[in-house]
Order: sequence, then C-alpha cells, then structure tokens
Amino acid sequence: ILTILKVLGDLLSVGTDRRIHYMISKGGSEALLQTLVDTARTASPDYDILLPLFRLLAKVGLRDKKFGQKALELEALDVTLILARKNLCDSQNLLHCLWALRVFASSVTTGAMLGINGAMELIFEIVTPYTRKHTRTIRVATEVLAALLKSKSNSRRAVNRGYVTSLLRLHQDWHSRDTANTYVLIRRGFLLCLKHIVTLRSGREAFLAAQGMEILFSTAQSCLDDRSMEPVISEALQILRRCYPKSPLPLVTASSAYAFPVPGSITSEPPRDLTEEDFEDDADEEVDRGSNSEDVKEEDDDLETDVDKLSSKPGLDRPEEELVQYEAMCCELSCSFEELESQFGDNVNFGEAQCTNHHIPTAATSKQHCLSKDQSSRGQEREETAQTSLLHMVKTGRSAVHLASRKRPVMNPYQNVQSNALGRDSSGNEICNTQASLKEDAGDLDAIFCSRLSAFFSNSARPRETAAVIDKLLQTHPERVPFHDPYLYTAKAGRTMSVVDFKTMAFPDLWGHCAPLSAQSMLERKRGVQRIKILEDVRRLIQPSDVINKVIFSLDEPWPLQDTASNCLRFFSQFESGNLRKAIQVREFEYDLLVNADVNSTQHQQWFYFEVSGMRAAVPYRFNIINCEKPNSQFNYGMQPTLYSVKEALLGRPTWIRTGHEICYYRNHYRQSAAATGGASGKCYYNLTFVVTFPHNEDVCYLAYHYPYTYTTHLDILEKSVNPKQVYFRQEVLCQTLGGNLCPLVTITAMPESSSTDHLEQFRHRPYQVITARVHPGESNASWVMKGALEFLVSSDPVARLLRENFIFKIIPMLNPDGVINGNHRCSLRGEDLNRQWLSPQAHLQPTIYHAKGLLYYLGSIGRSPVVFCDFHGHSQKKNVFLYGCSIKETLWQAECTVGTSTLLEDISYRTLPKILDKLAPAFTMSSCSFLVEKSRASTARVVVWREMGVSRSYTMESSYCGCNQGPYQVCEAWLLAMTKNERGSPNGTGLQFGTRELEEMGAMFCLGLLILELKSASCSHQLLTRAATLLNAEEGALDHHLQR
Repeated sequence: ILTILKVLGDLLSVGTDRRIHYMISKGGSEALLQTLVDTARTASPDYDILLPLFRLLAKVGLRDKKFGQKALELEALDVTLILARKNLCDSQNLLHCLWALRVFASSVTTGAMLGINGAMELIFEIVTPYTRKHTRTIRVATEVLAALLKSKSNSRRAVNRGYVTSLLRLHQDWHSRDTANTYVLIRRGFLLCLKHIVTLRSGREAFLAAQGMEILFSTAQSCLDDRSMEPVISEALQILRRCYPKSPLPLVTASSAYAFPVPGSITSEPPRDLTEEDFEDDADEEVDRGSNSEDVKEEDDDLETDVDKLSSKPGLDRPEEELVQYEAMCCELSCSFEELESQFGDNVNFGEAQCTNHHIPTAATSKQHCLSKDQSSRGQEREETAQTSLLHMVKTGRSAVHLASRKRPVMNPYQNVQSNALGRDSSGNEICNTQASLKEDAGDLDAIFCSRLSAFFSNSARPRETAAVIDKLLQTHPERVPFHDPYLYTAKAGRTMSVVDFKTMAFPDLWGHCAPLSAQSMLERKRGVQRIKILEDVRRLIQPSDVINKVIFSLDEPWPLQDTASNCLRFFSQFESGNLRKAIQVREFEYDLLVNADVNSTQHQQWFYFEVSGMRAAVPYRFNIINCEKPNSQFNYGMQPTLYSVKEALLGRPTWIRTGHEICYYRNHYRQSAAATGGASGKCYYNLTFVVTFPHNEDVCYLAYHYPYTYTTHLDILEKSVNPKQVYFRQEVLCQTLGGNLCPLVTITAMPESSSTDHLEQFRHRPYQVITARVHPGESNASWVMKGALEFLVSSDPVARLLRENFIFKIIPMLNPDGVINGNHRCSLRGEDLNRQWLSPQAHLQPTIYHAKGLLYYLGSIGRSPVVFCDFHGHSQKKNVFLYGCSIKETLWQAECTVGTSTLLEDISYRTLPKILDKLAPAFTMSSCSFLVEKSRASTARVVVWREMGVSRSYTMESSYCGCNQGPYQVCEAWLLAMTKNERGSPNGTGLQFGTRELEEMGAMFCLGLLILELKSASCSHQLLTRAATLLNAEEGALDHHLQR
C-alpha cells in the first residue's frame, strides 16, 4: 500500500488537475477513503501509511465535489475524528488529521454531521491562548472551525455553547501578544469563525452582548495603517458592518415629502428587487478596482429573442385623424416666404458682426468668460483659439481645454483663493478692482447672501424690489455669462409652476455659470478611506459622547429648525431643481443628509442640489448622504460632486466646479421597513460620503450631484441671439405638463435663400432630425449636451450653416419639465419613469410622451420620418459618451439564437453614426456602444421609435456623470509630472472629469456627426457634396478620410 501511495503522490504532484479528475472519475476517492477506514480500524494503525494517505486525501478532496458525501457514506468522518482525538499530543499526526477534516468540512452537509459528532469541541481543545508552539497546527485548526461554522446548525450550536465569547477572548489574546504580527493568519482564522456565526441573528446578538463591536473596533483602529495586517482588518470590518444594528431611515415616511394630486391611479415603479449582493457579506471593497470594473454588463436573459417583437411594425396607437393637430407644429412645411418674414419681423437689426460673437459651444470655443482683470494670462490662452471652428478642432485632434491644460496643469479653480479673506491672492496682495469693490461691500454681501438670499429673490417680493437688488449687483459686478440674462431668468422663474410653489431662486441659476478654463482630473481613491469612514460610523455607535444628532433642516417639519446664532451650517433646498429633505448635525463638522424621493414615489434617491451657508473657511466638513439607492456609483471611481460659491461668483468666477475629497460610496446600516415594502425584506441604502473645505468664511454655497440645469434656463435668451434673416428658429409649445408647465418644441433650420419656388421647395423638403433630452430629471448632463447642440446649430460656424441649409431640426430640450422643476431624479409627477411609457402613452397622464410620439407619427404619415432620432441621457455607472441603438441580428447573435438570422435583412447603417462620433468626438467611445434590444427596454423611446416608426437610426446617447478614461481626455503622464502635489488634487491618471464645456462640445460634435453621416450616404445631394468639399478644402481637408465610401 505504501508503494502505491508513493506512486500516486508522485503522479499527482506534477502536471495539471486533469490527472486528479481522471483518478476521481475512476473511483479513486472511494478507494482512498476505504483504505483510510480499513487502516485506521486495525489494532495498531500504521501511521507510515496514514500520513501519506491523509496528504493524498487533502489533495484529491479539494477537486471532488462529492467528497464529503463519499466520506460520510464510507464512515471516514468518524474514523478521522477518532484518530484526531487519539493524537492530541502528537502535533504531526494531528496536523494530518486536521487537513482531512478541513476538506470534509468544506461540504455544509458533512460539516453539520461533524458538528453533531463533536468536531467543534475537539477543535477548542486544540486551539489555545497565545503560544509559539504548534502554531501550524493551531492555524489549520482555526481553518477547520471556520469551515464547520459555515453550517447554520453548527453556528447555532456555537452560540448556545458560548463560543462567541471564547473566540473574542482568543482573538484579543493573540492580537495583544503577537506584537511582531507573526501569526496574522491565526488571528484571521478566529475572525473568519466569528464572521460565519454573525450571519445568524442570534450570533449577532451574542456578539454585541460580548462587546464584540468595541473589541473589533479597537483591533481595526490599532492596525489600520499596517499593510501586513490587511487580512485581519478586512475580516474585522466585515463583521462590524454585519453586526451594526439595522435601523430605519430617520424619516416620517418613505414617500416623498412632496405630493401632487394626479389623474388616474398612480402606477409608480415597484421597489427595486433586492439582489443577492444586498445580503451577502461585503467583499474587501478597499481593493482599487480597474477602471472598467464598474461597467454594468447586459444580462443575456433580458435580451428579446422573439423575432416578431423585434421586427419593425409601423402602426398607430391612436386614431389617424388625431395627427392633424401636429400640422401646426410643422409650419415650415406650409408657410409662404412672406409669412416667414413677418413671423420674425424686420425691425431687428442683426449685423453679421453681432452674429459671429456666438461661437461653437465646445471646448475649443472662446465663450465670453466672466473673468477678473488680473486673469489676462488666461485670456491670452483663450485668444489662441478664439476663432477656431469645429472642423479645425477636429483636424487638430484636441480641444482648447486640452491644449490649455497642457500649458497649465489641471487644478481646482478655487485653490489660489486665500481661504480666510476676500479680495486677496495667496501672497496677500489685492487681486483687482472687482475684488476690492467686493471687499468694500462686504457688509452688504453678508446681508444679502449670508443672512437669507431668498428674501431678496422671492417670487412673492415686489418686482421693483427684486429688480433693484439685481441692478445693484450687476452694477457692482457687470460681467455677463453667454446666453444668460438674470432679468429674463427672474421673469421666467415667476411663471414656473412647482408642486409646493417655490418662492426662491437659487443664486447659480440667477447669476449663471461659466465653464472653468481647465478640466479637472478624476480624484484618486485614497487608500483606506472607506475603512476610515466605516470605523467613524462604528465609533458613532459605541462612543457617542461627541454625537449631537440635531435636526437642523427638514421638509417634513413645518416650523423653522435652524438657529442662525448657532455654530451649525444652514441648509435650504426649496428652489427649482433643489433636492434635500433633511439635514442632521452629527458632530460639530459632520452632517447626515437625506435626499427626497421623487414626487408620488418612495424611491429614486440620487439627485441632490441644495444651498449651504454659515461655514468657516479652511475647515473640513463631512457630508453623508445616507439614503442613496444604487449598489454602486462613479463616486467610487474618481467622480466628485459640484460646488458653486456666491462669493467666488461675485469675484468674477461664476463657476460650478468639482469638489470634495475622501469620497466613497458604500452600503450602510439603514433599511427600509418591511411595512414600506409590502411585507418584503427591507431594501438596503447606501452612503455617499465626502469632505468639503469651503473657500470663504460665511459664504453661501451650493452643492449638487452634477452641474444643475433648470427648466427656466436658456431658450429665450438663445432665441434673442439668433439672426432671423439667416436662421429659422421657432419655439412653440408641444403641450402642457401635468404640473401646468409648458413643454417647449424648437424648430431650427435655415431661412430660404429667396422667395423663389425652387428655394421654397428646397426649404420644405429638407429631411428631419429629431433630438430629445431630459426625460430623466436628474440627468442634467443631458441638458448640457443639448445646450451645446442648440447653441452650435444657431451659430455662424460653417458646419452649422450647412446643417441648417440641409436639415430641419425638431428638438424637445426637456421631456420632463415637472420632474426637473421639483428636483426629481427619474420620474414624472405621477411617480413613473416616462421613458418606460412610449408603448402606450396617454394624453392626460403622460402628455409630453404622448405628443412627442404623436409628432413623430405625423412626420412618418407625411413621409418625413427623421433620418436620426436621438434621446440624450446621462449614465451613472459608466465613463465616456456612447450610443445605444437597435439591431435584430446583433440581439439574436448575442442571445445565441441564430435560427432564421441568415434570412433576416437589416440595414446596418445604424452603426455608421457611432463610428463617425468615435473618430470625431474626444469624449465618445465606440467600445461602450450597444445595439442590443432588451425586454426591459421595450417601452423606451429608442426601441419604440425604431420598431413602430421604422427609424433604423434610433438612439439613446448616454453621457457619463463622471468623465473620460480614454482618448484625448485621458490624463497623460507628462501632465502629472508637470503638476505640483497640490495642483494634482490626487488624480488617478485615468482621465478627466466632464465639465460643462466638454458636455457642450459633445452636443456640437453630435451635430457634426449628423452632417458627415449625410455626406457618407448614397442619397447625399450633389449640391451638398460640392458645398462640403469647398468647406473641407478651406479647412485643409480635415475630414477627408471620413468621407471615403
């Protein structure tokens, strides 16, 4: 037997696992187990045979899935336990027995049987307090015990016999005496045992009663910075998180603080289904994931495989006679030249010079930034690209912000401002006249902005009083933001309808925003930051002496909660797009925040936008948004929230910037009550925690999930900037929303060259392009992309002129105005996702979707279906910009359903536009595009327009909330070397975060992509090709390679 065992050992010690699996398939496991039983039952067991036999069993058992069951049937479990008990004083023989027990216990069934037969009691005889003897045996014994405790019956037995306290004492003893960290794996073994026990409620109760939270908190704190202790820290934190007592959110109800009576029964989305991830132990979340590891992969089982449902089925969901109403929204098809002229009037004097002031809204644009006079160096950088056209930018392959960033490294726009004073730079010198005048008016500013800004910008205030305040500010600070007018915004805000009748305007929306000159790099995840935050949360539970727990702001409380004389921050969110439901001061500089659910909903807590004031400069404030819903976030991968400072704006820097450090996103101890979920297990919530150091004392600042873009913003001032002799710009009402707001529809094309029949015919027969955005209110990045597209289309850029002369653009900039106004993240006032209502919208329930779909039906009914339909969105899980399209074949291939695909005919031109954008736009990536049709997306705009209206190029364009990790917007090593430590802001080297400039640039690039798509099509007119050739030659052939067919 010994010779056979030696041969087997030699054979299985080399080569691959194939030899072991072959042996198992031939009954090798049973033969070895039977040999073990026979040898052990002899009067005097031969350990020369048993020891190599145990080694073989340990090796083979790891690969045999039925090994435990085989051992149980052959009575090898009892035999091994008996041998182990006989060899308690012989460490070598005992170690071999433990190796076999470890393999047996890996099966829960056999582990439970071992527990019944006294295996745990045996292990506690082996495991001793700290010693330097037989440590290898003790380590394996802890591993056996951990494997045994995976069985719930064994864990219950351990709780009942007081093993939780014993394990904690053993852990403490080894932790305190193993000062050289020699036996880390033994200490980890004790924690693994506790981790399995606390999966039971009784185990958690026993752990808490034994002061386990305090013990492990002390353990983790003492070795947090020691990398050699990584196995111990990881297990300790998982136990602490598991045992932290679960509690409901500190809210009176899970429903939104706002309610709106709507027609019909509310059919809001069901609560998100809890996944296995919500209940399993937290993995070691401190290991930095790869840049693409956060990408959400499409589930193959969600793919639509019914060819009939995938096939295009043009048809109507309403009586055909209803489509007549949309004729009035297409006046360009029927009006005469005289009507066009009279529509816009002849009394507006637009010179060519004035029109050229509006350049392309891209990163290459020289938009008139609101900068103070000392910033001449930055002004010179801007002049280098002042008259750069979009084609030239594509030719050079980079944007101006990219080039400027090479000269001046990426940095925080506020970092050179001294924290404790206004009007001085880091060296203490006065900056400029603007800042000096601001300093002189410091008393007035404090009165206006730091006491109660809303009192001066209330819709209920007398118009003259409001105008007087704005006049005073604009006289002192006369800078202007392009395409923004505070007076016009104030007038429009008074007509905006909100659920609770907002009386206040947020200062950033009133004053406007200018994009910073330099993009900001993604924030590097500081090692151990999440562990530090979790331990701070645990300390709040076990050491509450410094915990204040004072509610200082709440939408649910009718009385004022904020004491202006106290040292706490002051919060406010009752303005357009604002979202903050409750603020609780936890410690002196730490606040728990809760965001509001969507109106008439109990979920979709993600978007936030609120005012904060009363801060001290240079003090780090920690904010914890404690009721986030999504299991993961780009905040774990370099994304930062955004900040707007009123004092900075009045100093000439009206800019939303990325801010915050020590950012992490993780599951917390809050759960929704079972009553709120209809008796089901309560869903989990997640913490977004970040630290902000404000630039000024007693400032008024605004913090937001992303760059806000409100309903009241933009369109009127854009229309006033248009030259009506060249640009046909018509803004009309698509419909009225449930909340009483108007949903605008914009038509952009070129005016006909003359009143001749030919020119009017060309004008009326231009193909349509349809673009929509902001169906999800929290996706404000979609509005910035739309802003870029709109401003580009009305600009004097030669590409924009060509686009206007050859297409009619129908644009719905905001499909969900009510949601945007009321601070929703995803839903309408009915609490439903409007992008899941395209199959069967109803005019009285989903008016914007009903009429948007009706307009598309009308265009199709007159033979004018759009060349491209695109719905702009934002994406919270991926980086870059990408398109989702629709393809029958790709969907069936991905689902491995190839039956009949060879006979399917499909226009593959749906891939052309994304390929063009991949080459044009620095933020776009083809690799993230998908053309699969999922069952869960059957009622989205993209799929319905593709299937019901036969538009093969029907897309959703997704823009990341975070930024880019590829292409020109990827941070290169040369930049990092050029930066000082402070300027770097700890970039992770993977790319730049999107600013509004990059998002607007994407909108312009999308429009350019539409032109190139037309130039590449077989139906492109000779006249357009000639015009384009002339333009391209003038631009030195920048896009020649894109036009090769």
